[in-house]
Amino acid sequence: MKFYTDQGNWDLVGNNTPVFFIRDPYKFANFIHTQKRDPKTNLRDNDMQWDFWSQCPESLHQITTLFSDRGIPASYRNINGYASHTYSFINEKNERVWCKFHFKTNQGIKNWMDDESAKVIGQDRESHQRDLFNAIEKGDFPSWTLKIQIMTQAQADTFQWNPFDLTKVWPHADFPLIEVGQMELNKNPENYHAEVEQAAFKPSNFVPGIGPSPDKVLQARLMSYSDTHLHRLGVNHHQIPVNTPRCPVMHTMRDGQGATAQTYGSSTNYWPSTRPDAALPDEQFHDPTWDLGQTVVDRYDSTVDHDDYTQPGNLYRLFDDAEKDRLTTRIAGALGDARKEVQMLQLCHFFRADPDYGQRIATKLGIEIPKNM
Repeated sequence: MKFYTDQGNWDLVGNNTPVFFIRDPYKFANFIHTQKRDPKTNLRDNDMQWDFWSQCPESLHQITTLFSDRGIPASYRNINGYASHTYSFINEKNERVWCKFHFKTNQGIKNWMDDESAKVIGQDRESHQRDLFNAIEKGDFPSWTLKIQIMTQAQADTFQWNPFDLTKVWPHADFPLIEVGQMELNKNPENYHAEVEQAAFKPSNFVPGIGPSPDKVLQARLMSYSDTHLHRLGVNHHQIPVNTPRCPVMHTMRDGQGATAQTYGSSTNYWPSTRPDAALPDEQFHDPTWDLGQTVVDRYDSTVDHDDYTQPGNLYRLFDDAEKDRLTTRIAGALGDARKEVQMLQLCHFFRADPDYGQRIATKLGIEIPKNM
């Protein structure tokens, strides 16, 4: 989402789930490859998908969410939104706390069962876009309540899990939701390409008081998203109206293809500078020093015990028996397309999260698990 403030644009990256499949940005592109098409058949391939997941136990939390009853939202209006990443809040005393953003739908959560989704999508593959456009057009404006979780550095130091791990949540019992405000969608774009397709969402767009965290996937996104727009929209994509801040802008980005010079004219295009028209940083918005303590450097996180099973196991145990049955039926249906060795590797993860979780899937796959295992 892009927020226009009187101190610049704030772009918040997120999803309709509170976690993601990976915590190592090196795996990001590889994960996306498995969700697309096999290079030879050009078909979606469940073996590719489960092969990757079986090698990445941190994906189990998101898998459990994805195949649960919340896996197929009935509309954009009936889903929650989560920034997922951990961000930072910095007050006027230059004190930092860690923060997570939650957008709770005021329309209520509504999801489709498998048979409903097959029927609707079989008739209209644009059902979600149509529903959102029509609701706004007739004045039935969807809204969300923005809530946040706050964690101090002292709490982060003793938290059971890495608070910057994108595959983990912060339990609400320990870090309760704090209501902040409301977001309402009350206007459709006049030209979808100009106002939506050309929107450049960059997590590196912050406003004073909000900043990043040591979350490694977020750190990668700070660079990669901005870099993407340089070739997708051009070097001056920030001058396209939908991306232009609604306040005076003081920076040294100059000229190039598509430049208008509207906001900077002939002003100095470098810093540091002694010229009176130079864009100088405001020290009151200086980001305080980060004390990251002991740091373990390992590209694949293989030397650290991240406990990738407790949270997905807890989530599984929250479901009633009927939802557990639907969840494991969906998983078995997709995992059944993978090779037997991949099925066995993935079953190990389900069993580690909860024995009943693994046993239900194994039974539906027709795999007999010895009782003494």
